[in-house]
Amino acid sequence: MSVIILALVAVNVVLTGIIMFSTVSANRKTIALVDDIAAILNLELEKTAEGGEEAEPEMVLPENSEVYDIADAMTIALKSSDGKDHYALCSVSFSINKEDPDYKTYQPLFSAKESKIKSEIIEVVGQYTKEEAQANVHGIEEAILKKVQEMFDSKFVYEAYFRDIKFQ
Repeated sequence: MSVIILALVAVNVVLTGIIMFSTVSANRKTIALVDDIAAILNLELEKTAEGGEEAEPEMVLPENSEVYDIADAMTIALKSSDGKDHYALCSVSFSINKEDPDYKTYQPLFSAKESKIKSEIIEVVGQYTKEEAQANVHGIEEAILKKVQEMFDSKFVYEAYFRDIKFQ
């Protein structure tokens, strides 16, 4: 009985060694692949920051931020994809940087241009089908932000977001 146990222990040690060597080599390959991917992603991040293409937005401290809410919820007709009418019911808010040099110039005009801002929101949201809009809410927010920044020719508005959005 002792001989059988000793033989099984020896077989167990040999198989454990084989498993360890095969796992270590596969693990090294995985680590190398992850390192390569991380290096590529790091290069892309450095390229956009240095190349000036699309640099990371500047962080705005909460005490330097102001929120502007568009008071009325908007019902917007969405692009039809299945022959049926679909709508988005949304409430939009904007974050404004009070430390931006354009703040004093444009902030008073923000409420005066609210109807134009609503028009831009309707135009942006209306370009999407119900399915596209549901899948890409963040992309719609970015498109609205870009339109508002173009309207004022300034980046004192640094964030657009939905307080509430529903699709039908």
